[in-house]
Amino acid sequence: MTRWDEMIDNLVGVLPGAPASVVVDGAGEHNGRMADRLAARLDPRVSVHAGPGWREARPDVLVWLRTPPPSVDSPEHHADVVIDLRDPEWPVIRHVDARLADRTRWYLAESRAFFAARAATWDAKFGDDLPAYAAAVAEAALPAGGTVVDVGCGTGRALIALRAAVGPTGRVLGVDITPEMLAVAAGRAAALPASLVLADARRLPLPTGTADGIFAAGLVAHLPDPTAGLRELARVTRPGGRLVLFHPSGRAALAARHGRPLRTDEPLSPGPLTAATRASGWHLDRYLDEEHRFLALATRAGD
Repeated sequence: MTRWDEMIDNLVGVLPGAPASVVVDGAGEHNGRMADRLAARLDPRVSVHAGPGWREARPDVLVWLRTPPPSVDSPEHHADVVIDLRDPEWPVIRHVDARLADRTRWYLAESRAFFAARAATWDAKFGDDLPAYAAAVAEAALPAGGTVVDVGCGTGRALIALRAAVGPTGRVLGVDITPEMLAVAAGRAAALPASLVLADARRLPLPTGTADGIFAAGLVAHLPDPTAGLRELARVTRPGGRLVLFHPSGRAALAARHGRPLRTDEPLSPGPLTAATRASGWHLDRYLDEEHRFLALATRAGD
């Protein structure tokens, strides 16, 4: 199955049934090609048209094809579905409005596809972030000799700092859903040493109370249900264990980079994160949202 076939399968699964109208816009000549592919898979009573002109058409669903990175005023922010098409051979669903389907319907396959295409160049693009990762791990005060798990480890940029924190008698485990990311991380992991596991952060293959610390860089915002995801991280952590939520850019800087407005209802906003940690078995001890980094530290509550 090609990436196009897989993406279309996932997209068909979240679109409304007949009768309905769908407009595809955002990418010039690609609009028509995408509309044709989609129409061939949908009920004939679902009308599919290529944009522009969607504002006048008032479709039931606007599918926006992202080619250049969006700006804050991009029509993309009005779309019901956003598909990253910067590589025309590798389309990836990046957003589906909640009224159409919750993210569990498409999250796993599309997240893997997104990161698989970027794994080989990830470190070249973001390698300068390593000191920021080390600083975040140092501030967490993880216990020497303990077990720490990097959930959503990607290419393993935190593994070196985590090994230094727990020392030679500790255990370091990296978990990610994308085989291509773990393939890049394998060299770092072997040298430390650290173990790597291919697994979904929502269903960790670890016994309850295994970890003394969890490190999660850029993970929470990607999860379909942040509270449920944090609850799974709490399950595998002993009472008193530490949670480190980190990103090497602050929320405002990250939003500007992605061309979107900063919202107060985002998972890492102060209110939602405080509520989600409390509901999932954590006590939020520290919250820093600075221009150059995001860092939240929490402690696993006692059972």
